[in-house]
Amino acid sequence: MKKLSSDVSRLTYKKPWRVPSSEKAHEVLHLLQSIVRIYALKIRPRAQAELDGSQPTLAAAIRAAAPALNGQQKRYSHQRRIKRAAIQHSLGILSHLEGPISKCADFSSLFTLIKDELVDVTGIGDLYVYDTALRIGAKLGVFPEKVYLHAGTRIGVRNLGLDARRTALRMASLPRALRRLKPHEVEDVLCIFKDRFEATVRGVRRSWCG
Repeated sequence: MKKLSSDVSRLTYKKPWRVPSSEKAHEVLHLLQSIVRIYALKIRPRAQAELDGSQPTLAAAIRAAAPALNGQQKRYSHQRRIKRAAIQHSLGILSHLEGPISKCADFSSLFTLIKDELVDVTGIGDLYVYDTALRIGAKLGVFPEKVYLHAGTRIGVRNLGLDARRTALRMASLPRALRRLKPHEVEDVLCIFKDRFEATVRGVRRSWCG
């Protein structure tokens, strides 16, 4: 058990897990492994379907991504606070960026381009920029190589005792169990299960979030 505890400490970024004992460390590892299995079985299929890149053209992909609509043509729940005017403004801007977007060779450049172009749109934050870049990137065949942080994922990262101050985290800085997922899948997990991380790491029982 002593070796398990030291292994857990090495998996964190810059600072150790906030766990009181090797028994708690084992509980955290078990939680992460369980969450990864749940994600792979129940959440990944739906997420992959939304990122299938099936839009016929890049212009169509932009028009589909900017309104933040799911497969049922309803606004994603985590984007419902954004005012319709902000969404329409963003769509107008992005619709004129097909050329520059098509030249983005990786996700980082795509994310930066969209963020810079929408910086003056009131109500548009990092989560919208990330989600939009992810869906447009699927058409281009470019996906995150790091785990990008926004309000929800920062909470998950912080609850795991990791460095939440950065714009993005390298996969190598994450617990080994999470490295079985792709970076954009880890982003999903950190946001969906953020409260569960806190409940286990701090020893407080709470219900699953979703």
